[in-house]
Amino acid sequence: MYSTTYHRPSSVDEAAALFAKGSDAKYLAGGHTLLPVMKQRLASPSDVIDLAKISALVGIDVAGDTVTVKAATTYYDIANNAQVQKALPALSSLASVIGDPAVRYRGTIGGSIANNDPAADFPAGVLGLGATVQTNKRKIAGDDFFKGLFTTALEDGEIITAVSFPVPAKAAYAKFRHPASRFALTGVLVAQTKSGDVRVAATGASQNGVMRVGAIEQALKANWSAAALDSVTIASSGLMSDIHGSAAYRANLIKVMAQRAVAAAG
Repeated sequence: MYSTTYHRPSSVDEAAALFAKGSDAKYLAGGHTLLPVMKQRLASPSDVIDLAKISALVGIDVAGDTVTVKAATTYYDIANNAQVQKALPALSSLASVIGDPAVRYRGTIGGSIANNDPAADFPAGVLGLGATVQTNKRKIAGDDFFKGLFTTALEDGEIITAVSFPVPAKAAYAKFRHPASRFALTGVLVAQTKSGDVRVAATGASQNGVMRVGAIEQALKANWSAAALDSVTIASSGLMSDIHGSAAYRANLIKVMAQRAVAAAG
């Protein structure tokens, strides 16, 4: 057995101060990653700092062409927020297909992207929509945030406070769910920005985690339609291969999910 000290701070500054004092402190958001790891004795933090009850980290703001989601906002609240459904339906749709109701009631956007699980959904949303990650220290462009498997640009002790999404002209997310875990075996977000650029991000496929898909971006920029991807071939090199699907299978899924997302986006 091991002991840990549980903290429930009321502010971001208090949370950061507690982290600095701990010998091996960990932040707790929804708990879907940290708690199972602790139960398996793969982690034994000296301090667990719960961010979920910090009021400054909860809420959604829609202003102009930007949707800002605070870090401790749950998947459920994102999926069911009327303003998000109107301004950025791709984001509410993405949140609505994560896990099951129990997961959606507890999971948070900040916890999802900070962990950067290779099969998580929100990394595709952040990268595909060109979002900006705000922390208690700085702002980080989505293109610079994800650094590889379970790795991000976050510094030790840094806290995500919000994620700001520019509202695109069109966007949609489609994923092929694992039937048991409901993680994305492969998920693809497609977005056409208001300036005419195209961004496509895939999760659940690459060995390095979430990735941009240049071949699909180029095809859709020339012709925004599902049919434009018929002749596109996605290389299987660098993609995951496991008992759930080979690299070649995931390569095909990227294309198929992209076509479904484009059809959904209109």
